[in-house]
Amino acid sequence: MSQLFESLSPRPLADRLRPQKISDVVGQDHLLADGGTIHQMLKTGNPNSIILWGPPGTGKTTIAWLLADYTNLHFEQLSAVFSGVKDLRKIFDVAVSKREMGKGTLLFIDEIHRFNRAQQDSFLPFLEDGTVILVGATTENPSFELNDALISRAKILVLKSLDDSALEKLLLRVEEHEKSLNLDSAARDLLKSMANGDGRYLLNMVETILSFDKDKILGKSELIKLIQNRVPIYDKNQESHFNLISALHKSLRGSDTDASLYWLARMLAGGEHPPYIARRLLRFATEDIGLADPQAMVQALASWETYERLGSPEGELAI
Repeated sequence: MSQLFESLSPRPLADRLRPQKISDVVGQDHLLADGGTIHQMLKTGNPNSIILWGPPGTGKTTIAWLLADYTNLHFEQLSAVFSGVKDLRKIFDVAVSKREMGKGTLLFIDEIHRFNRAQQDSFLPFLEDGTVILVGATTENPSFELNDALISRAKILVLKSLDDSALEKLLLRVEEHEKSLNLDSAARDLLKSMANGDGRYLLNMVETILSFDKDKILGKSELIKLIQNRVPIYDKNQESHFNLISALHKSLRGSDTDASLYWLARMLAGGEHPPYIARRLLRFATEDIGLADPQAMVQALASWETYERLGSPEGELAI
């Protein structure tokens, strides 16, 4: 009876369209197509413990579900945000019992980087003897966040942000299973651009569009009014922080003005502290330009001092 009522409850579009087979997963052909690591695991029927590292909305959870289904393993799922050693111990006890009956266990840990070192170490004996096949999902660099001993027992597989082609496949899947999107071509391209490689976010925006009952074809301006602007993905203390400042530095090194301004705008929109950027620009002027243009350091110092005196937003123009 509970399953009946559960089937009648509302489900997000991203959940309704979740792939039911590996071939339906988009944007990760380097892992899933012929010759890919996961394809080889499924082909041999001998999965290994893996860490799926990639940005949000790229299919990490879906791949874990499908791996368990394809390999006929007992599936257990935990979120490292809400779980501790006690929860892990219960799962390991179940896995030992399943193994005695000839059934393997696939344990999926979402946000695995949230586990501390001691919690990560608790996996080791069960991975060592094959009681559990671990599939961990993380948005953070495993080299920084996971124990070396755990990394040595699992393959690190990198998932890519969804490109335009993959996002278009998701839109076509929506139109196949739900209804057509009332968007002109420019608005459709803008929608994919706003998703920024995140399939889940794209489907969440599409769900808003589908709830817009009017028959009018939406253009770019109407689309922006309907779904608003996306808050930039940026974490000042973790992976995206270092990725974006590195991108800014490298675009300057390559004399690409447009790219430099883009990465600067991304960081400022994401809430980065402008003096941090000014410090990096001074470092660039000193190390990369140096005596080739002594005025570069003068300009970098002047922009930093201007920001200190004016603050935001006026001081950001100097930077």
